[in-house]
Amino acid sequence: MSNSVNQSLGKVHNSIKTENKVGWKKILAFLGPAYLVSVGYMDPGNWATDIAGGSAFGYRLIWILFASNLIALLLQSLSARLGIVRGLDLAQASKNAYPRFVNFCLYLLAQIAIVACDLAEIIGMAIGLQLLFHLPLVWGVLLTITDTVLMLFLMNKGMRKLEVFIMSMIFIVGLSFLIEMFIVSPDAVGIVKGFVPGNLSGSALYIAIGIIGATVMPHNLYLHSSLVQTRQITRTEKGIKAAIKFNMFDTVIALNLAFVVNAAILILAASAFFKNGFFQVAEIQDAYKLLEHIFGKLAPTLFAIALIASGQSSTITGTLAGQIIMEGHINLRIEPWLRRLLTRVLAIVPAVFTIIYFGETGLGNLIILSQVVLSLQLGFAVIPLIHFTSNRKRMGKFAISLKVKIAAWACAVLIVYLNAKLVIEQLTDWIKQYPNAAVWIYMLVVPLIVAITVLLIYVFLRPLLFKHYDSPASVPHGLATTIEDLTPVIYTNIGVTIDFSKNDTDCIRNAIMQGGKNASYTLIHVVETAGARYYGTEVMDHETQSDADNLNTYVNTLIKLGYNAKAQIGFGTAASSIAKIVNEEKIDFIVMGSHGHKALKDLIFGTTVNSVRHMVNVPVLVVKPQEK
Repeated sequence: MSNSVNQSLGKVHNSIKTENKVGWKKILAFLGPAYLVSVGYMDPGNWATDIAGGSAFGYRLIWILFASNLIALLLQSLSARLGIVRGLDLAQASKNAYPRFVNFCLYLLAQIAIVACDLAEIIGMAIGLQLLFHLPLVWGVLLTITDTVLMLFLMNKGMRKLEVFIMSMIFIVGLSFLIEMFIVSPDAVGIVKGFVPGNLSGSALYIAIGIIGATVMPHNLYLHSSLVQTRQITRTEKGIKAAIKFNMFDTVIALNLAFVVNAAILILAASAFFKNGFFQVAEIQDAYKLLEHIFGKLAPTLFAIALIASGQSSTITGTLAGQIIMEGHINLRIEPWLRRLLTRVLAIVPAVFTIIYFGETGLGNLIILSQVVLSLQLGFAVIPLIHFTSNRKRMGKFAISLKVKIAAWACAVLIVYLNAKLVIEQLTDWIKQYPNAAVWIYMLVVPLIVAITVLLIYVFLRPLLFKHYDSPASVPHGLATTIEDLTPVIYTNIGVTIDFSKNDTDCIRNAIMQGGKNASYTLIHVVETAGARYYGTEVMDHETQSDADNLNTYVNTLIKLGYNAKAQIGFGTAASSIAKIVNEEKIDFIVMGSHGHKALKDLIFGTTVNSVRHMVNVPVLVVKPQEK
């Protein structure tokens, strides 16, 4: 039932221990993954639909929020079950079940959805910064790129620290709206009546579809199936059953909190705007201004703070989901900060373009567009998830029951239908609003939607037609091979990079351990002054002469100890100079010292070690300084 060949989110996989804990400690050990997932259910995209629904229809659409939450609970519990039982996230399971081209298409759709989701987040954060600090929206959008540093910092601190940060953001959002509830004094009877389902038509149906589309997000299903694997569990029937139970607690608590926040936004809009005759409040900025007009400074300030917190937390979980999708579908693994930066840049460009050419009022339409894009991808996550968790051959005793399967497929049909309806209505509106562009819509957009529909049908039918097709998971780092020869490798020319730090001694010690007195040692130092970069070997400034003298001191010491050593000075960029010396001197093994930079310094200064290992074809031993 488990597949240990690959590890989702490898750096934090099985990093949190749950064994030997009982009672509340046991429950607390499992709490966390669903909270990271829940932030996607209260991001700025949800705010836009909740505010529009509350201001236009009062409390009438609360039942839609509640129904959306029930659907989310079911699907997220299936996602967690898949990760716990099979040890695979949703992207990895899809990689097993579908051909390579289909997986590439699924990856592209999922990546576009993540960018669209990120787009809503940066717009929400930029609006929050503008409302709170009167910062121009363009500046606010551009400033959001700096959260890459925060993401990198939190990831290097471990999963628990990341979960604590996200929980604190949720707490800020929840507390802000709790206080606002006291300020606006909602109608308790009206709220209770809002839970009673009613007929929907016209704009009420459109907004209801938007609420469902914004609530059930595709990347959350990928994310949850991976995050549950950060918990170290006993791989027995009893251990798996316990993990499913405790993760269900986590999911129910976290998603119900998200429902409370969403309901609070809708109730706030209904109490503040619908009740006072403001029926068409669809822009977040308008909601802020009306709150200030009706209730004074405190309510809108809390509103802006919560908006920033929700955007910041959502964008971090989007990065994790992007990493999971990239590794699972196409076996590509890159540094998290880099993929965060790429996603953020892809989201910032359309936001800045919209502000420049359509003005700040165009951002509201852009958020709606981002939710439409999200809705297109949802079926491609939900349908495979149900297939995988229904498969008794792979899930064994933990395959979902017939009742759960019927409920899950009913949810899938409802989601696909409603989201398809949302897309069709949106296309119709575009054609009416921009009649001159109708030809291009029919030529470009409609064929694309047809192709996506065909792909969705294939994704649904493939597991039914090929029930036993399940190839082994290929992984970014490759699979284990048969070991046939373990004859020791003898190195004859070992290079040692020298930077005149405390780490030099450790580097030289590790080098002579590899080759002993039978090998030759080339001590390499690179002069990186401005003169060295421009004039190379012709430079002979004070620093260059000093470095040469110091390097010769090391060489003479080694010679006295009976080792064959010589010095080589490089000039200019460290990595390229080291690689050049390695190739020219025919060095067959390199020992390099790591500066021991933390994540932030590595991001700013870069890492010579990482660059060198891509430029040479010989083994590289990295010696990290010991912490005192």
